[in-house]
Amino acid sequence: MTAAVLAALAASARAVAHRLPGEVCVCGSGDAVLADRTDAAVVRHGDVVAKAHAVETDPADLAVRMDVAARMPGVLLAPSAPGAARLHGRLVTFWPHGTPVDRDVPDSAPWEATGALLARLHAAPLPRPLPPMRGPAKAARAVARLRAAGPHPAAPPVLRAWAALPSWARGEAPAPGPRALCHGDLHLGQLVRGPGGRWLLIDVDDLGAGDPAWDLARPAAWFACGLLSPGEWTRFLDAYRGAGGPAVPGNGADPWTALDIPARALTVQTAALAITKAVAADRALDEVEQALVDACARMSGVEARPPELAPDATK
Repeated sequence: MTAAVLAALAASARAVAHRLPGEVCVCGSGDAVLADRTDAAVVRHGDVVAKAHAVETDPADLAVRMDVAARMPGVLLAPSAPGAARLHGRLVTFWPHGTPVDRDVPDSAPWEATGALLARLHAAPLPRPLPPMRGPAKAARAVARLRAAGPHPAAPPVLRAWAALPSWARGEAPAPGPRALCHGDLHLGQLVRGPGGRWLLIDVDDLGAGDPAWDLARPAAWFACGLLSPGEWTRFLDAYRGAGGPAVPGNGADPWTALDIPARALTVQTAALAITKAVAADRALDEVEQALVDACARMSGVEARPPELAPDATK
């Protein structure tokens, strides 16, 4: 985003943080740019965060998603102000600032809280109307970006793995089976400690109706690729099941009957984005990125499920 847009976004955050006429700012920390991407920008002032959404964001869909967040205060971070403003052609929304997961202390990752929050989200009644969950569409966009980035030696196995997925996982058809209220882009960066110190889910841009297994797919993919330890995966999955999450069968049944296809799709999406970023930076893939590409290569020839993922592996 341009400096002018970021400055205007900061000014809008200050206006929401200090709504009373003549109120003097005593926040002390000033303005902080938390994210500055082509698809979104986030600026904080005091306890208020202003987010400029992607240009293509549908205002009606965003309004529905914000209403869902406002009605689920124990699961989703509720907005600080109703509705969305317009700023330089972007929809802007306002949210309370929360404390994110500490990336420097991986052992403190709140896997149990994440699983329980997802279970509560998935078990909630579906609001009407509700737009589709955008997870498969985001995966398709990542693959489109990979193709647009030009030839790369790691791209062919990723594209083959993508082509082998069913149409619904590529965003080309509705997902089969019952729909649930889904987050659509679940990862640890989507959690903050909100008021009262409780963990809450943030970012409603992809929220919608869809296959709830998609929300478990990124941790599942990390586990299958060896990027998430068995202990962390077990903590997450057991918490989800313990809270009554409907995405996977209970009673110790094999979760991969539900998770396999979404996990493959998220592996492709993450690998595609990794290659695209490596091309843009003119650098080689790092070890983690290469592991994702290797996993895509295995998908077309062998079972994606690692040997340790027997039906009772989470017990």
